[in-house]
Amino acid sequence: MISYLCPSPLVYLCFRKTIDNKQDMAGNKPKHNINIVNRRASYEYEFLEKYEAGIKLTGTEIKSIRGGNANLRDAYCHFKDGELYVKSLFIAEYEHGNIQNHDTRRERKLLLRRHQLRKLEKRVKERGYTIVPTRLYVNDRGFAKLEIALAQGKKVHDKRKSIKEKDVKRDVQRQLKNVKL
Repeated sequence: MISYLCPSPLVYLCFRKTIDNKQDMAGNKPKHNINIVNRRASYEYEFLEKYEAGIKLTGTEIKSIRGGNANLRDAYCHFKDGELYVKSLFIAEYEHGNIQNHDTRRERKLLLRRHQLRKLEKRVKERGYTIVPTRLYVNDRGFAKLEIALAQGKKVHDKRKSIKEKDVKRDVQRQLKNVKL
């Protein structure tokens, strides 16, 4: 005789999945798909090396980043007392924040290893390179990371060359798309 009072474990798992959106069936947490890119930087600079740096943030700042409310357009990095800071990185005020909300363009400390900091500082002072933030994202563990690049400014003819390469690449992609149809 089949008892209809107690649902099967499979029904319970399916029901649990619809209610509990914090985990999937395997118990994994959902991945954050926050990826804010500085497209202008790749046009203005030639990247020599890229680094992944953590950022020292407040609670309302990380909540705002997870909401996708940040902009890297005017941001740049500089050294102060042997530590690397990002300046003019715009993180919008958290909409549900209170009186203790953060300043939108405050200086934020970047977290890198000591030998990476020394190497970057040395190259910036000697050769006149600059450090540019290229991408802001949230990793699998939920931490905000800033991808920075040691960069050298492009000349006008270099910019024209990169525009020409993009146009050629776009034309080739269009032709390949038309051939497949």
